[in-house]
Amino acid sequence: MNSASAAITPLASGISRRYRFFPGWTMLGISAAAQFMSAPGQSYSVAAFKDPMQAGLGISETNYSLAYGFATVISGLSLPYVGRLIDRLGARRLLPIIALLLGGACVCMSLTSGLGSLYLSFSLVRSLGQGALTLVSIWLVGEWFERRRGFATALAGLGGSLSVMFFPLMNGWLIGHFGWQTGWLVLAALVWGVLLVPSMFLIRDRPEDLGLLPDGDELDSTSDPHLPASADLPPRHIPAKQEPGTVPRGWLVADVLRDATFWKLLAVPATSGMVGTGLIFHAVSLLGSRGVSAGWALALISFQAAIATIVALGAGWLTDRYPSRYLLAAAMLILATSVGIVMVMPWTVLALVYATMLGLHGSILRSAGMVVWMTYYGRAHQGAIRGVAMAVMILGAAVGPLPLALSADWLGSYDPALIVFLIAPIAASALVLTAGPPRLAHELGTEESH
Repeated sequence: MNSASAAITPLASGISRRYRFFPGWTMLGISAAAQFMSAPGQSYSVAAFKDPMQAGLGISETNYSLAYGFATVISGLSLPYVGRLIDRLGARRLLPIIALLLGGACVCMSLTSGLGSLYLSFSLVRSLGQGALTLVSIWLVGEWFERRRGFATALAGLGGSLSVMFFPLMNGWLIGHFGWQTGWLVLAALVWGVLLVPSMFLIRDRPEDLGLLPDGDELDSTSDPHLPASADLPPRHIPAKQEPGTVPRGWLVADVLRDATFWKLLAVPATSGMVGTGLIFHAVSLLGSRGVSAGWALALISFQAAIATIVALGAGWLTDRYPSRYLLAAAMLILATSVGIVMVMPWTVLALVYATMLGLHGSILRSAGMVVWMTYYGRAHQGAIRGVAMAVMILGAAVGPLPLALSADWLGSYDPALIVFLIAPIAASALVLTAGPPRLAHELGTEESH
C-alpha cells in the first residue's frame, strides 16, 4: 500500500455510540489548559525572571542569552522526535508525563546555582513547555475535530493568548514579593495542579476509541468521515461499509519531506518565527528609535496579545471556510505591513496600528497555520509532521533577534535588517500561494504511488 493513501485500520466494532455531550469539547478544554500552562517554557513568561536571575547568579547578559538560545535550539531539534512519540503513544499516555516533567523542570530552575545548571534547566523548560506540551495539546484537538478544526484550534489557542496576558504579571508580582526561586516553585505547583488530574483521567486520544466520529458527526454512507470536505480539499467518497471504529492513515513523514508543497508551506513558520521574534525581542529599542517610550512599547506587547485573542475565533471561522494557503499568504502580507509601518512610522500613534497588525498575523497563524498540516497530510502522522513545522518556527525564532542586533551594532541602524524583514514575508506569501493541496492516491481511486 502506498504511504500517501488514506486506507483505514479497524479499531472497534464500528457501532456508533451516542453521547449527550460530545467528549471532544472536554479534550478541547484540556488542550486550552495545556497551552495556558506551557508558560514556564515560553519567552513571555521567562522574561520576568531575566534580570533577577542574572543578578542572583552573577551571570552576564551574554551568557544568560546564550543559555536561553541554546535551550531554544534544543527544543526545536527535539520536536520531530517528540511528534513521532505522540503519534505512537497518544496524548492520554504522554500529556501526564510531560506535565510531571515540566513541573520538575520548574523545580530545577528554582535550584539553579550557576551557568551549567542554567543551561540544563533552560533546556528542560523550553523543550517541555514551549515544545512538547504545546505540540501534544494541538495534536489532541486535531484528532477530535475535522470539519470544525479551524474554529476548535482557535478556541483552544485562547489558552495560549490568555497565558500571554496573565503570566508576565503574575511572575513579576511573585518575584517582587517572594524572589525568583519561589516564582519557579509556584509555576511548578500550577503545572501539576492544573494538568495532572485532567490528563490522567479525562483524556481519550481519538473519537474512534469511543465509537464516535470527529466533531460528533453521524455516519454518512456517502462521504468519508475521516477526511472531510474543507475549503482546501473536495469531498471524499467511500464505500458505505466504512464505520466509526476506524482511523485513517495519512502521509508518512518520509513522503511529506519529499513533497514540494510541504517546503513551500514551511516558508510561513520559518518567516514568522524569524521576523516575529526579532520584532518582539527588540521591541523596546526598536520602537524607542521611533520615539515610543519603553513603557508604551511593553504595553503594546499586551495590546498585541489582546488583539490576537479578540479576533481568534473569527480567524478560526475563516480557516474552516477558505483555503489555508490564502489565509497564510494574507498573514505574511500583514506581517510585511507591520514591518513597513515600523520602518517609516512618521507618527508614534502608528505604533498601535503596528501592534494590531502583529496581533492579526499571530491569530491567523494559530488557526490556519496549525490546521493546514492535517488538511494536507492527514491525521495518522500529524504529530511528526507538525513537529517538523514547529521545529522550523522555533529555529527561526532562535535566529530572529540576530539580524536586527547586527544591523544596529555594525551599521548603526535597524533599517537594513528591517528591509530584509520586509522582503522575507512578501516572498513567503508569494510562495505559499502556489502551495495547492497535494493529491492523495485514494482521491483517484488507486493505490499507486503518489
